[in-house]
Amino acid sequence: MKVDPMTRLFARWLSGMHVALYRMIDGWSPLNWNTLVLTVRGRKTGREISKPLLYLERGGKLYVVASFGGSDKAPDWYLNLVANPEVTVERRWAQGAYRARTLAPEERQEMWPRLVALYPAYADYQKRTARTIQLVELTPV
Repeated sequence: MKVDPMTRLFARWLSGMHVALYRMIDGWSPLNWNTLVLTVRGRKTGREISKPLLYLERGGKLYVVASFGGSDKAPDWYLNLVANPEVTVERRWAQGAYRARTLAPEERQEMWPRLVALYPAYADYQKRTARTIQLVELTPV
């Protein structure tokens, strides 16, 4: 699925509003309690970019999905963390440094059903695109 420029612009605006609201009210999310704010460094600009994402916690690590709504292109935040895996995570009122890594295919097979159970639309997103939607593990440093 290809994302048109207006949809991309709206998604960026909505994401920014969600982050601002999340920070204003100490981590409460109108969409889901399993929401975090991931801050990555831009691979081209070097500036910090924050995105709200659903997450699953397991064994002291956090897992997020680089779905971009089933777009054929990976989300920019994912491309940024591949280039710069040192990230910051905000969960409710806590903030910390994490290291990001993309799960290997066999690890993805284990985690994918758990993340789909958290948010069933991920399964629909995967059907919309030929790319394999990547899963990211965030480990505290």
